[in-house]
Order: sequence, then C-alpha cells, then structure tokens
Amino acid sequence: MLTVICETPGTLSAHERMKPVPRDNEVLVRVKRVGVCGTDLHIFTGNQPYLAYPRVMGHELSGLVEQAPVDSGLVAGDPVYVMPYLSCGQCIACRRGKTNCCVNIQVFGVHRDGAFAEYLSVPAQFVHKAEGISLDEAAMVEFLAIGAHAVRRGDVKEGERVLVVGAGPIGMAALTFSKLRGATVTALDTRADRLDFCVKQLGVTAAVQIGEDDKSRLSAITDGDFFDVVFDATGNPRAMERGFEFVAHGGRYVLVSIVSDTITFFDPEFHKRETTLLASRNATVEDFETVVEAMRAGHIPHLALNTHRLALADVPASFATLLDPAGGVVKAIVEC
Repeated sequence: MLTVICETPGTLSAHERMKPVPRDNEVLVRVKRVGVCGTDLHIFTGNQPYLAYPRVMGHELSGLVEQAPVDSGLVAGDPVYVMPYLSCGQCIACRRGKTNCCVNIQVFGVHRDGAFAEYLSVPAQFVHKAEGISLDEAAMVEFLAIGAHAVRRGDVKEGERVLVVGAGPIGMAALTFSKLRGATVTALDTRADRLDFCVKQLGVTAAVQIGEDDKSRLSAITDGDFFDVVFDATGNPRAMERGFEFVAHGGRYVLVSIVSDTITFFDPEFHKRETTLLASRNATVEDFETVVEAMRAGHIPHLALNTHRLALADVPASFATLLDPAGGVVKAIVEC
C-alpha cells in the first residue's frame, strides 16, 4: 500500500508498505479521506512536542471497513470515522471517563503511525459508523470535536459573551459550537481573510483584527466588561499569556493550544477576577457524537471549510504549499 512518511522535519517521502494484518480485536479500514490538521503542519515544521521521527502523519480520517470482527457491529463496506486517541481504559483518567487525557494515550499520526496510507488497522472500539454524513464530513469530525470539547470544558451558556483567539480550524470549531449553545461570539486573529471567513461562513457576531487598538475594540464590544469565556487556539505562548486580559471578572479561560513553553500570568489580576483557568485536550466519544449530530442537522458548513484537496500520492510534493497563508487554507483533505 502507498504510505507517505515524514522522515524528518520538512521531508516527506512516499513508500510502498505491506498492508496491515488486523488483530482479532481490530478493524481494517480502507482510508478514503484524511484531514490535514495543525498537528500535521507542526510535525512537518518540527514543532510537535510528543513526536519522534520518522512518522506517518494523519489522524483526521474516514474510510470504508475492509474487515471487521464479527462482534464489532461493523461489516465490510461500512463508511466509518475513527477516534484517533487510543486510550488504555485502565488509568486514573480513563476510570473517570476522561479518555481524552489518558495517562497512556496513543494518538494516530503522533505517538504511532497514522492515516497517510491506504489502509489502517484500528482497535474496534475506536471505529464508528458514519451514518447520515458523507466521507468528507466524517474526516472533519475529529477537529470539530476538539472545539466541541473545549466549549463543553468552558461550560458555555446561552447569552454569554465568548471570545475565540486564533481563527484557525480549531478556533472556528470553538466559535461554531459556542454559537450553537446560544452565545454571542467574537473572533480575534491577525489575518483579515480568516476573520472574513468567520463572519461570512460561521456567522460570528464580531471579528477583530489584532493590532494597536484591538483591546479597546474588544472592550467596546462588551461595554467594558470583556468576555465570560475566552478560548485560546493560537499555539502562540505570548498570545496565550495576553488572553488573560480579555477575561471578564468571574470568567473562564480555556487553553486549547499546546506549546513547548512555560505560560505565565500576573497573579493580582488573576485573583482579582477570580478567573477559572482550564486546559482542553483532544475530545471524547460524547464530543464526537455532538459533532455528528450537528452535521446531520446541517449546522456545519463543511463545503466551505474544505478549501483544498490533494491526492495521497501528491502529498510529498504539495504538502508545503498548505503552510502558505496566501493560499487561504482552512481545511485541506487528502484523498486516498
């Protein structure tokens, strides 16, 4: 089978590998679509903290069942999506239902080889039928679930004012699911094109471009109160530190980004506002189901989100182009 490997940062190559032979509890998935995630871009550029090279990237995937255990509820030909976070089911996090932060977690495309290949063998409990959604939509469930999980972590309520800093795909997901909960949503980003997309395609209430007057504009939007919930989806340590300034008194700050750095804040302001600080990692089955329900209801503009497509064989030559902001990439999908 054709497989694309990230040998070292900046180097992708195509190889022929043996098709995997599934174990008794595994489903052999014929990969059809793979979404390109910020994690993949970070792996390519050498900025992913949990990874050793070489690595087959790709964890946002959908496909067709090629072979499945008889007791899995799946049969050959079923369209499926995959939860790429392989949790152990036994650690303290798993026992508490927080499989997203399993102590022994293995993520496809990060800790183990992923879906930039024609076939992938996956433990059956992490393979779900993609009923009522297309293969393209099914390949987008994972990144949207990260946003849905962050919104659940932030406990966004109807009528609250929400700010999302960083209008990439994860930020867009947080905006989308905050809006679906009835919040008034504002996007903050450096890129005018991303903000324009959020207004036209996601229906955000306000969009502010980062600049000298951004804080005064955010203050004006909220009559000086700032935001009940702030999400950071920038992956930038300085932006993550600055985001504390935008949280209203009594508000919540959710860090969706992960960086290999130390994040600091000014303690008197943190205490004065009695800020709740939350980390948000990955997603759970509940979040995936939330996304699929929203897709079936027509609440996710998947056609607009999928701005770019490329074939698996073209990934080594074309992948670097996805890093160019001028290309206007929101979500690229690899077709296998």
